[in-house]
Amino acid sequence: MSEPGVAHTIDASGVATVTVANVGKLNTLTPALMQAFVAAIEAVSATPALRAVVLRGAGERAFIGGADIEVMAALDAAGAREFITQIHQCCAALRRCPVPVIARLSGWTLGAGLEIAAACDLRIAASTARFGMPEVRIGIPSVVEAALLPSLIGWGRTRRLLLTGETIDAAQAMAWGLIEQLVAADRLDRAVAVTVGNILAGGPRAIRLQKELIAAWEELSPEAAIDRGIESFVRAWDSDEPARMMAAFLEAMRGRKPA
Repeated sequence: MSEPGVAHTIDASGVATVTVANVGKLNTLTPALMQAFVAAIEAVSATPALRAVVLRGAGERAFIGGADIEVMAALDAAGAREFITQIHQCCAALRRCPVPVIARLSGWTLGAGLEIAAACDLRIAASTARFGMPEVRIGIPSVVEAALLPSLIGWGRTRRLLLTGETIDAAQAMAWGLIEQLVAADRLDRAVAVTVGNILAGGPRAIRLQKELIAAWEELSPEAAIDRGIESFVRAWDSDEPARMMAAFLEAMRGRKPA
């Protein structure tokens, strides 16, 4: 995409690719882009055959380099509320998506971009990627889905990122648990494809139930989370997926036994 926008496609296997494009500004988010982003995620989420989503930035210089500072510089208090609510809506759309969302991270992932990455289910980064929450350096706190960071990297590291505004490299992000996989830049697409393939190996309904359950676990006490898991397990039998997939597994195992 040469013009700023958000494109989405879905292939024959049910894998959607959503691309945020504002290449001249490191894919930074404007109000129009955020509106398009939510619409794109909601459109793919409503597709019954959807199996996984890959979220990426256009080009290799950035995933999402944050929110557009030129836009923010002109805000008043009322406009600030509307603007930050739009960023939250982008993240919330990802968390509501019924299938796994993989963030393909290349180049800069900053501010609102890191919040969006944190709202994804899995994060795979190129070794050249850089991460940061520099908001305090432009006079604002990091908010909305920055609240997800402590569960990924702990409170101390979250404080370090948010209070200093420093950036970290991909190796440090991997060591902290901010990303799940780190690969050479020329292997990034291959790594994403392998992860997508592993998701596709699961039962479509089981994967949706699992994502829903993980989201519930984040909000529930351990006892309530266990109870919810029992209900989710039972719901798996609302379709024939367990019977079909277990029968196929057992048949394959029988075929591996020596005569």
